[in-house]
Amino acid sequence: MGWIGKVIGGAVGWAIGGPLGLIAGVAFGNLFDRADQFTTDRGPQSDPFGAGAGGYTREQQSQMVFFVGAFSMLARIATIDGRLVVEEQRKVEEFIDQDLKLDMQSRSAALRVFHAALSGGGTFEQFAVQFQQNFSHEPALLELMIDIFYRIAAADGVINAAEEQLIEQAARIFRISDALLESIRRRYSGGAGSSSRAYAVLGLEKDATVEEIKKAYRKLSIEFHPDTVASKGLPEEFTKFATEKFRAIQEAYDALKTERNIK
Repeated sequence: MGWIGKVIGGAVGWAIGGPLGLIAGVAFGNLFDRADQFTTDRGPQSDPFGAGAGGYTREQQSQMVFFVGAFSMLARIATIDGRLVVEEQRKVEEFIDQDLKLDMQSRSAALRVFHAALSGGGTFEQFAVQFQQNFSHEPALLELMIDIFYRIAAADGVINAAEEQLIEQAARIFRISDALLESIRRRYSGGAGSSSRAYAVLGLEKDATVEEIKKAYRKLSIEFHPDTVASKGLPEEFTKFATEKFRAIQEAYDALKTERNIK
């Protein structure tokens, strides 16, 4: 059983708290009995979903906040004009199937969160604030979330103004610098040549020095190594996306090594 099956249950909303906890409660609360199913007149009993009498572990809570936060915010992007846009839901489902390659259980959980957020309370800003509060000490995970937003927004070849506005709002809340936001945007903007994209992947301008290129590569290859991000509370399903980002960093550096004759 994957981590999602071990964590979700009636108590998960309480474990997360805040606006995302309410979404988690709507999404998963009806799957199992409430938390008191693990308590009898003989005292706390073992939790078959992995929480135990002492509650969820810090890692499980981080994973669930990332998972619920990601699909809750994506639901708000999908309804940016006040209604569910079919094309936006399709892009989210393609991201689930093609980028994350979720198994059936995790796919069902992702769509449960997505649809719970569509009908539940909470704003994009509230979700983003709670997400930032949980991962303020892990800027790489916040950057990865912005990357995901752009990946989905650009899936149809066009990032519209409304999507851009929400992503910019998230970037401000996540304390992503304007320069970094622009470099992420350039990765997904159409018409850029392969050399321009390589600089954008590394967060650099084309006039970057060789030493700046090497420094950026070393920093990013450590921050976005799948083992590194997984150890910081990233759900295992999202490590597939992190692996693709890590591969893009490697490819960008290789391209610039050739172009700039870096030894």
